Amino acid sequence: DGMTEVELGKLAQQKASSESVKNFGQMMVKDHTDAGDELKKIAANKNIALPATINDDSKNLENDLSKKSGKEFDKDYIDAMVKDHKKAVDAFKKAATDLRDPDMKAFAAKTLPTLQKHLDAAMAINSKQ
Repeated sequence: DGMTEVELGKLAQQKASSESVKNFGQMMVKDHTDAGDELKKIAANKNIALPATINDDSKNLENDLSKKSGKEFDKDYIDAMVKDHKKAVDAFKKAATDLRDPDMKAFAAKTLPTLQKHLDAAMAINSKQ
């Protein structure tokens, strides 16, 4: 999912009409790249293979959004970000309390506030559209 946020964030920087959506896309690229790099280090230390590409659902969303522009792109992108970040916040809350692996549990707890910030920002943009 983090890789998806990076790819869609790059797309938002190119196609969004709203400066707030472009800025949100930039934040997605930076924050999710940073989190992804940290996750890769944890996974490498534990000999866990991470996916190399985004999944089919994410690719379909990227393809759909790439065909849009202007306000239509902005609305659909931010709607997707609200939906995705609601799921991510819920998953990371659960992981931060339930995971047994201390490194992954710490990663979830450390990343959760950033995901909540993303959700709050996406919801704020969405309410202004």
